[in-house]
Amino acid sequence: MDSTAADLFDTSRFEAGRGRLASLAYRLLGSATDAEDAVQDAFLHWQAADRQRIKVPEAWLTKVVTNLCLDRLRSAQARRERTAGAWLPEPLLDGDPMLGPADTFEQRESVSLALLTLMERLSPVERAVYVLREAFAYGHAEVAEILDITESTSQQHLHRARRRITAARSGGTEVDPASARRIVEEFLAAATSGRTERLVALLTDDATAVSDGAGGLATTLMRYDTPHRIAAVVRVGFKPTDAKRRLAGGTPAIHYALVNGAPAILFVVGDQVVGSTMFDIIHGKIATMHGIAAPTRLARLTEAWRQHEPDAPLIAQW
Repeated sequence: MDSTAADLFDTSRFEAGRGRLASLAYRLLGSATDAEDAVQDAFLHWQAADRQRIKVPEAWLTKVVTNLCLDRLRSAQARRERTAGAWLPEPLLDGDPMLGPADTFEQRESVSLALLTLMERLSPVERAVYVLREAFAYGHAEVAEILDITESTSQQHLHRARRRITAARSGGTEVDPASARRIVEEFLAAATSGRTERLVALLTDDATAVSDGAGGLATTLMRYDTPHRIAAVVRVGFKPTDAKRRLAGGTPAIHYALVNGAPAILFVVGDQVVGSTMFDIIHGKIATMHGIAAPTRLARLTEAWRQHEPDAPLIAQW
């Protein structure tokens, strides 16, 4: 095989695994944009490597991508962004290949906005161990090889990660799709009619809500952590006004959708998603809400929406 043919063959081997690598990077970084950058950096490493000496390309590339992501998580810039109070995961529309693999409950939960946010409480290595084990089913020996740690250290990191996540999360099982949609429709009806009591009844006692503000313009995230406070903010936020329509660039339609595997409502003007609210439902009630309106955070979701065939809107003109 001549050098050109070998390069083409090696490129095709990389491209065959690009989707899996991007899914891994997204879980580690919580950002599709950063995940794509990390995978592209891995491709440059792949091109520069002596590929004939790489016995198992999948394992080698997994290690490279994981460590590139860890470098990003440890960087001074990332620490500033994530500790400044303005970081949120980048939401992805259901069907986005970055959300895979999605065969098990653990794999699907690992891309929920609630869990991606909780993983910010983990150290970079704990996060990597958790993702490699829970979402990609690597054994501790494999994780140890990827991260250059011992198997016992991998087990300790996983134990700590699970304990921290469990302590911050009430748990529960997957919600029936029909039930999830019904709860969201009830929420929207209560929010747009101003029925505060009904909103409170739909929330868990320890419900939380996080938002990047109208138009995504807040410099720090707005957080609310009592059902009555959340209901009051929702009642005001979901009341349409001319000022909100001007900020949105028109009169939105409100659609039901699945985002990161969870129920969501999207505010859509034309073919542009201008706002989104995602719900984490546990035991039949809303446990967390994430409101995202920053165009940079919604860019990939909007591109996917334009290729999407939506159902009729829940509200045609908000």
